[in-house]
Amino acid sequence: MSYIYRMQEDYLHYLWEFQKWKGRELTTSEGLPISVLSPGIHNFLSGPDFFNGRVVIGDQEWAGNVEIHIKSSDWYAHRHEKDPAYDNVILHVVWEHDLDIFRKDNSPLPVLELKELVSEKALQGYENLTAASSGKWINCEKDFASIDDFTMGNWLERLYFERLETKSQFLAEVLEKSSGDWEELLFKMLAKNFGLNINGEAFLSIANSIPFKVVRKLRANQEDLEAVFMGQAGLLEKDLEEPYYKHLKGKYHFLKKKHKLQVEGVLPVKYFRLRPDNFPEIRLAQLAALYHHQPSLFSQLISSKKTEGLEQLFSCSVNNFWETHYTFSKPHSRRKKRLTPQFVELLIINTLVPVKFYYLKEQGKEGFEPLYEVMASLDKESNQTVGKYNLLRPSTASNALESQALLQLKKEYCDKKRCLQCSVGTKILQRQEQI
Repeated sequence: MSYIYRMQEDYLHYLWEFQKWKGRELTTSEGLPISVLSPGIHNFLSGPDFFNGRVVIGDQEWAGNVEIHIKSSDWYAHRHEKDPAYDNVILHVVWEHDLDIFRKDNSPLPVLELKELVSEKALQGYENLTAASSGKWINCEKDFASIDDFTMGNWLERLYFERLETKSQFLAEVLEKSSGDWEELLFKMLAKNFGLNINGEAFLSIANSIPFKVVRKLRANQEDLEAVFMGQAGLLEKDLEEPYYKHLKGKYHFLKKKHKLQVEGVLPVKYFRLRPDNFPEIRLAQLAALYHHQPSLFSQLISSKKTEGLEQLFSCSVNNFWETHYTFSKPHSRRKKRLTPQFVELLIINTLVPVKFYYLKEQGKEGFEPLYEVMASLDKESNQTVGKYNLLRPSTASNALESQALLQLKKEYCDKKRCLQCSVGTKILQRQEQI
């Protein structure tokens, strides 16, 4: 077939995993009948492609692993004959059988060749789905709207769980650097997300520069926390005559010396394209207010089960000075600087739910369902990615769980062209197959 030169292993994995033969009789390259009892478990890491498969070859039932290649000679090209991980392979599934493969005991490895089992029409459908095109935002954009609600809903739930698992990997790294202190982990992740995209890494570096035991000692005094947060951020280095600025600067120099604070590794904060409400001074003042007013923040997070309980954690006020200032210089007319409902929702989505999910997982506790309910109760996020998916298929995301799932879909599947590991891609292929 003409498609042999464009064949990719991911399509062969798809064919094998879903057994796309429609009753066709399977035989080895030597003519022995093959009956597949179980294709095995798809392995996305190193080692054979499918674990724990079960097949009957001739009259003999085999249990073991299945390896898949475009050509059987790839076995030697990939040096599998020298890797003990492949000693338990029971079947070699290939697009084209061009070379006999032998086990270590010199017995031939059974081969299933696929190229005569797949129709030209099915291959054309695969080509249409996965072909690179500079004009496409995602490969399946023409067919995305046709996916039924049941398929899409189940896939988005799986994607959101996968996103939480991905975030847990980063949280594990932060927790290790925090000596296993869950309160410190929460503090660092809140700091990061108070900085949003522009200052997230800078705020995380600020939090990393302040031992959490210092935060614990200072949180009874809101101005002490402000002084340390602002000072470590490099916001108290100017010579200003503003009384509150001088007050905080004096506090910071005393506390820095007392607690032996260091600023090595702290990244500079940015103002470019920031609205005043997101200026570093305001966000750090709000973070200080939060830890002053909520001394047992982590325990309250773990005990809260509903959105309302999480939102109430953030109902705290900044120091009066910030009601007339965005920075330490020019004042403005008085206005409250409370955290907006929209900002609190971002903190719930990006900090509280992932941290609680990771905590429950690590402690071996139940209670994931309320987290999903919290996410489903929040409005979808407003960003370019979610907006484009909703244009392709109206109401694909109607809540925060679904919008988070779409971010995972775009980053881990659409951008990486992993159409054949995606429920949307496989659904589209299934309509086109005539195998």
